[in-house]
Amino acid sequence: MSKNEFDIIEKYFTFPVNRNDVVLAGGDDCAMVTVAEGELLLVTTDTLVSGIHFPEKTSPQDIAYKSVMVNLSDLAAMGARPAWLTLAITMPDIDEQWLASFSGELSSVLSQFNIALIGGDTTKGPLSITIQAMGLCDSDKTLRRDTARPGDKIFVTGSLGAAAVGLLVVQNGIEDKVLQPCVDDLNRPRARVEFGQALTEYSSCAIDVSDGLIADLGHILKASDRGAIIKLSEIPLSSATAYYYKHYNDQLIDWDMVLTRGDDYELCFTASADRVPEIYKLAEKHKLEVSCIGEISESNELVCLDGDGNTVDISATGFRHF
Repeated sequence: MSKNEFDIIEKYFTFPVNRNDVVLAGGDDCAMVTVAEGELLLVTTDTLVSGIHFPEKTSPQDIAYKSVMVNLSDLAAMGARPAWLTLAITMPDIDEQWLASFSGELSSVLSQFNIALIGGDTTKGPLSITIQAMGLCDSDKTLRRDTARPGDKIFVTGSLGAAAVGLLVVQNGIEDKVLQPCVDDLNRPRARVEFGQALTEYSSCAIDVSDGLIADLGHILKASDRGAIIKLSEIPLSSATAYYYKHYNDQLIDWDMVLTRGDDYELCFTASADRVPEIYKLAEKHKLEVSCIGEISESNELVCLDGDGNTVDISATGFRHF
């Protein structure tokens, strides 16, 4: 018997719901959820298209994982607790093996974060995944882009530039086991969900680094009407990323690539100088690397400095769809 979209939804995308705030998850024209008094509902949406947001031969498991994580990274950047998710999937045909792998990984990731899948859509066409993720936060504890102040220190979690290297490894067929962590960072970014929630006690300003640090920090600066001074010597690189530049790029770090290619899904945030010790303690508690890379300034310029204090021009601006 041939399958239609309703068969696919029932077989592959009907998961148990373990959240008390879900009144109706499926079977009607809309889902129904409840939001407690004193909480805000945060909503984000991302579409991932084959050949653009992930290489065409990416495994269905990695596609499912990344599709969720890029949305959770947006929620983390605002200090939200993930709660619900909708999925719209477009596929060229019905591939039972692909669907089983995608569905299994999707279910696993949602269970890890106690997220309920409460609706979506299934259509025929070129492979793309659209997820709308919803989260909750206390109304007085949010992270935004418009609250950076002069003198605030600028931080990033984790490291930057690994996913950009990973993409080059895949595209160029580079066979080097030392670079596999970069491929892993490309396919399986780690949304800083728990850290983002805890960060609301120490900061009010954050963004996730999806389009590259220059572009995303630029959004903070524009919203806050401020500038920034970034020290390139403080930008954290993973050992695999540093290895790539040493062995494949004549020992020269391509800062355009590190700071503008995107797909890092780390958090960039600001905090007042007196909060710095607490920020590092929080990072240690969450077993997460956090680096102070610069400072918010009075100007409206973003300035990058090398180790000698000289200005470095970053010619690219970040990932753009058009």
